[in-house]
Amino acid sequence: MAQWCDIGVNLFSAQFEADRAAVVQRAAYAGVSDLILIGSDLAESRQNIAFCQQHAGCFTTAGIHPHQAASAAAGWQQQLQQLLSQPEVVAAGECGLDFNRDFSPRPVQQQIFAEQLQLAKAAAKPLYLHERDAFDTQLAMLKEQQVNLGVAHCFTGDLQQLQAYLDLGLYIGITGWVCDERRGQALQQALRYIPADRLLLETDAPYLLPRTLQAKPKNRRNEPAFLPAIAHVVAGLTATDITTLAAQTLANSRRLFALPPLSGSGNAAND
Repeated sequence: MAQWCDIGVNLFSAQFEADRAAVVQRAAYAGVSDLILIGSDLAESRQNIAFCQQHAGCFTTAGIHPHQAASAAAGWQQQLQQLLSQPEVVAAGECGLDFNRDFSPRPVQQQIFAEQLQLAKAAAKPLYLHERDAFDTQLAMLKEQQVNLGVAHCFTGDLQQLQAYLDLGLYIGITGWVCDERRGQALQQALRYIPADRLLLETDAPYLLPRTLQAKPKNRRNEPAFLPAIAHVVAGLTATDITTLAAQTLANSRRLFALPPLSGSGNAAND
């Protein structure tokens, strides 16, 4: 069976409250051997770390999402610095700018983001980047900080934006957005220009259920076990053999996040 890494799972979403461990086990059965959990604030990052300590093949990011920027408490920088030193934490984020919903004031978003860029560099951790309707500002900040290590999480942009990220040296995270025939057309075009050694796959579960999924769950909840459905669409659009795509994207994930080799135990919980 092909082995995959899902680089984007919001495992402590309330939608996974009832069956979190089973979700991880189903992923393992589907060949998704590695999971990167997303930390959207410091509390969730700590939850993720504790879970990863009990589940082989699970790793996490640690950071403050732009939606949560206004809620960052005094001393958050020192707390995040400590979290980034933990072995389970493989990237800084989810961080960036979101000028679509503006849940936090834009100047606050930019300040929190700028400090996370500096903390990531000091910790030698890749960045796990979020951006929505803020591309020009975010790109300028990344260039100012000379960022060259990280991933554009859940990339949905066009070819021009893709090239700008690639020029920085970033990896590109592709979700089930690419499976959407209504709004994914620009991404489908841009996908063909992603170098094979910069492509990463993610579900962003429980969000973005692939529209191409043959048997959709009644609750419409996405989960890591559905990553192969995204991979099959990517393979078709890029004329890539599915086995080759699995090996390449898994290698890319291991390289960017400095993941250890497969232990052979999958995602089974440690006893």
